[in-house]
Amino acid sequence: MRTRLLFIVLTLVLSSAAAPLQTATQLSALARMPVKEITVFKDGHAFILHEGAMPTDQSGNVLMDYLPAPVLGTFWPYSADKGVKLSSVVASQRRVKIDHTALNLRDLIEANAGAEVAITENALPAASYSGTLIGIPSRSSEELEATGLPNSGDKLPEKGDVVLVKTNEGVKVVPLANIRDVIFKTPLKPRIAQEEFRNLLTLKLDWGNRAAERAVNVGLVYLQKGIRWIPSYKITLDGRGNAVIRLQAILLNELTDFQNVTANLVIGVPTFAFKDTLDPISLQKTSAQLSQYFQQGDRAQMLSNAIMSQSARMTERVAPQEAPVDLGPGIPESNRSEDLFIFTVRNITMRKGERMAMTIAEYTIPYKDIFALDLAYAPLPEVRRNLNNEQQMEMARLLATPKVAHKIRLTNQSSYPLTTAPALIVRDDRVLAQGMMTFTATGAKVDLEITKAVDIQVAKNETETRRTPNAMRWQGNDYARVELTGALTLTNYRNIPVEIEVTRNVLGHIDTADNNGQITKVNVLEDGRYMPAGDYPQWWGWYSWPWWWHHLNGVGRIRWDVRLEPGKKIDLVYTWHYFWQ
Repeated sequence: MRTRLLFIVLTLVLSSAAAPLQTATQLSALARMPVKEITVFKDGHAFILHEGAMPTDQSGNVLMDYLPAPVLGTFWPYSADKGVKLSSVVASQRRVKIDHTALNLRDLIEANAGAEVAITENALPAASYSGTLIGIPSRSSEELEATGLPNSGDKLPEKGDVVLVKTNEGVKVVPLANIRDVIFKTPLKPRIAQEEFRNLLTLKLDWGNRAAERAVNVGLVYLQKGIRWIPSYKITLDGRGNAVIRLQAILLNELTDFQNVTANLVIGVPTFAFKDTLDPISLQKTSAQLSQYFQQGDRAQMLSNAIMSQSARMTERVAPQEAPVDLGPGIPESNRSEDLFIFTVRNITMRKGERMAMTIAEYTIPYKDIFALDLAYAPLPEVRRNLNNEQQMEMARLLATPKVAHKIRLTNQSSYPLTTAPALIVRDDRVLAQGMMTFTATGAKVDLEITKAVDIQVAKNETETRRTPNAMRWQGNDYARVELTGALTLTNYRNIPVEIEVTRNVLGHIDTADNNGQITKVNVLEDGRYMPAGDYPQWWGWYSWPWWWHHLNGVGRIRWDVRLEPGKKIDLVYTWHYFWQ
């Protein structure tokens, strides 16, 4: 038994030593699988489909010099030939022989071995002689692998720093650094083939009982970050209640070249659980560095499908800006896929690094001019006493005279959802404003602000009317009841009647609101929508709110729908209260 085991071991060792070393692959033998279709998401990820007839090597396999960096679990190669089975895919670093133009003395000497030359050396006096170039001595990859440590991997040839020249006296060894110039007496060979390492992808195919053909149809799909689309709208108002909506897509390609592909531009971003983890097939530890448009947290990232409006100062907004890009092809077909919406554009050609702008939809929907006054809740007097001078000044600025906003209200009667994107509003070939469109499903409504209506003036007056000590007792603590009265005076200086939507938010509980004001009481622990900006105002964190505040006090909201004739004014009076320890 021991003798048999020894025989097996010796056989394996001898067969391994006799195995031929892998030679470098010619670059001309490699091929790139064409991109047929891309599905692009707004967050910068794209689902890439490669497919085509690829040449095979002597073993009947497909060797590619393009290695993607896919998201973990999204790399799926396949054979499109029913008679050929894809057995495995190997990603590896391999030696590739590349033919290129010789650009320096070393390359020219190496490329012209056997040429008759006249050489002049850097010497005093200068030494010149004629001879035949033997070449630059080097250790081949095979020699290095045979003499190196086991399992040390492929190695590139190791080249010397001297030139061998056959002269009448014998073989002269000349250091490359000593050569001043060389005159080639025979026709010059300007190109040289040299080896380098490349990351290659080998699709190993099982041809069954049939002989391997010269080409085979194979494909590859994967998800990778590097292509994104950024939408933008141009809204043209006709002044009679109709708005022409034009959706433009800015396509950014920082992934790969593609020609005449079908591009699916997706509204909505599905969940990619491993989007920040590279698949090991990529042979990379980190993803390639992309431009700022692909970085998390940059201004371009604000254009994701979620409504990501940020409260800068109470109700102020920060609007994104995008760089201009070149125009592209025209209007596509579109279709719905589950809860996502897809615009399909055909015959797109882009090189890596290019930008493209193209119109992907144009339709008409109704709109209505509206005027809105949104008054955010203000800090309580007890809170203001704890603010420093700088915070007090900032608070005074934020609570300055409120203004009515002129908006347009779009009713989405199209078959397309409106996605989150910059929106340019135009009328009579003049720009009125730019705002942020937010996601609006078919049949829903969305408001876009045009400007502040300075000819509708607003005056606000609020006073404390009563403070009742020990009005409530809870968990052994007594709380005072503070009662307040407020009045909003609106005056219309326009020459036409206007309809104004007035919203007043207060900290506490609203008791009364005249002129048919609609009162809503919100529990802040259960509903975060009570705040106009969808987030806490900036000043909220300036004060350490006591533990009992949310239990005893909520947020109250009053809504009025007011029609105001030209030159007329109206007073909107309301009362509310809150509890304080």
